[in-house]
Amino acid sequence: LSNTRGVNGMVIVFICNHCPYVIDLISRMVFDFNYLMSKNIGIVAIMSNDVLLYPADSFENMKKFANIHNFKFPYLFDSEQKVALKYQAVCTPDFYCFDKRDKLFYRGRLDNIKYKAKYDYRERSLVSAFSKMLKNNKIEENQFNSMGCSIKWKKP
Repeated sequence: LSNTRGVNGMVIVFICNHCPYVIDLISRMVFDFNYLMSKNIGIVAIMSNDVLLYPADSFENMKKFANIHNFKFPYLFDSEQKVALKYQAVCTPDFYCFDKRDKLFYRGRLDNIKYKAKYDYRERSLVSAFSKMLKNNKIEENQFNSMGCSIKWKKP
């Protein structure tokens, strides 16, 4: 994390390659992450799914996915699922925003766009939460859960 943390905070997102929700928002997510990185906010994406049951999420496919979508941030493989458990990640995508003191201040959706919806107006919920934190040191009160596929846990 110390290599990823930005001067103004950090976003950790749990994603995977095969989730239709991630695929639907990936271009918007990368756009918003590029903006946040320009504001000295660190970004890291983590894939925690069981790759034996979901081979589309393999490390090799993660590298391809990151290349196709032009990730300029680390995309890490949580092969033992310890990180997802520690953060109590539930779905893909699942977004966590931390301030410069590593305090969680936002856990919610990327934006207001529903799955596969056409839209005229996009509310950038995650970017807005970071803007309020940076400008006024205020926590976004309206936090909406992220929607997506469940983390694919390994069988014990």
